[in-house]
Amino acid sequence: MKPKVLAIIPARGGSKGVPRKNIKELAGKPLIEWTIEEAKKSKYIDRIIVSSEDKEILQVAQKFGADVPFVRPANLAEDTTAGIEPVLHALEHFSDYEYVVMLQPTSPLRLVEDIDGCIEQLLQENAEFCVSVCEVGQSPYWMYTLDSSTKMQPLLKEQTLITRRQDLPKVYTLNGAIYLANIDLLKQTRNFITEETIAYVMPVERSYDIDTEEDFKICEYLYTNL
Repeated sequence: MKPKVLAIIPARGGSKGVPRKNIKELAGKPLIEWTIEEAKKSKYIDRIIVSSEDKEILQVAQKFGADVPFVRPANLAEDTTAGIEPVLHALEHFSDYEYVVMLQPTSPLRLVEDIDGCIEQLLQENAEFCVSVCEVGQSPYWMYTLDSSTKMQPLLKEQTLITRRQDLPKVYTLNGAIYLANIDLLKQTRNFITEETIAYVMPVERSYDIDTEEDFKICEYLYTNL
């Protein structure tokens, strides 16, 4: 039987890097619209809500088909607010969903195939947590730290044994696009990253996370040229 899945798009109004980032236009559409559009295509998501303390963001979200059942408290929309807090706050309003998927609006190139692929992988592997990652181009096995006199020290002890690029193990990083969890367990762990979390690998070209004006330009270029 198909599980009930709630999608939460957290989108606060404040942004130091790019003012009004979540509703700034990217290729002719507000940034948040990109995520809402793909979430609406999902065959697993039952409801899409946007969590924000900003009335303009809530109006834009509602215009493009997301639900805005509440206004997020201002104390949960500060620079220091942990990313999990808006999710846990939103879950206080709902009790009839089994899974929650958090979709950050700063990942505009993420597609519905990524969203549904992540959900399908979690279900197929009987996992309770799944997050999206992408392969890292610069390997930490060839990275160094510098001491106060700028002497180099290997970041990882194992790296001194690897001399050829083709021998480097693949490494991955969170790309911020998809966070999926069993709701009951998420309330216990208060974190999507646990010892039981599995990874859904996304292509690097769909993994850009917007934080600066330059990121907007890169994503717009990728969208128009891919």
